Amino acid sequence: MTLELPGLAEPEGKPRYRGLESRYLGFLSAFGKDEEAMAKMKVAIIMGSDSDLPVMEPAIKTLAEFGIGSEVVVASAHRTPDKVHNFVASAAEQGFSAIIAAAGAAAHLPGVVASFTVLPVIGVPVNSTSLGGLDALLSIVQMPSGVPVATMAINGAKNAAIFAAQIIATGNLEMAKRLSDYRQKMAAEVEAKAAKVEKSLKSIV
Repeated sequence: MTLELPGLAEPEGKPRYRGLESRYLGFLSAFGKDEEAMAKMKVAIIMGSDSDLPVMEPAIKTLAEFGIGSEVVVASAHRTPDKVHNFVASAAEQGFSAIIAAAGAAAHLPGVVASFTVLPVIGVPVNSTSLGGLDALLSIVQMPSGVPVATMAINGAKNAAIFAAQIIATGNLEMAKRLSDYRQKMAAEVEAKAAKVEKSLKSIV
């Protein structure tokens, strides 16, 4: 099963530059703002089972928020190894910037994916057994030297999407600005919560 999901349109308002170091922006400016390249940005999401979809939905939504398209593929490293190989081996040619691979239990999928491509692979351990996802976490994080997988927290799909956006941002000024804007939004939300707590404390004392 394959599902292609386009990225959402860019949010209204001009992204702020604050929070990005000037030297970093200077480096990225050499790439310029390529609207066509932005439109073609996409990340592959491979899941070992359709039951992983609820865990991976935050990744799909977060990628869309950053304007990154995604293609979701259900393929098992053990039950459909040829499908995994065929998709991953051609992923770079298909224009994917990174691959997010999610799996539970023995969780071999992210490592197998990494063995077939030089694209960055981001592993998401899924809590699918009585061990609470620890089995999947240890399986993914203990990759042998030379074949790395960037391992997120258990069920950490949202961070996987943000990390994929950061990978894209190393060569895309517009994405770097979107990430900076996202960080500032989070900071504003924390300050709003802090103000709410302070107000509540005043009514208590």
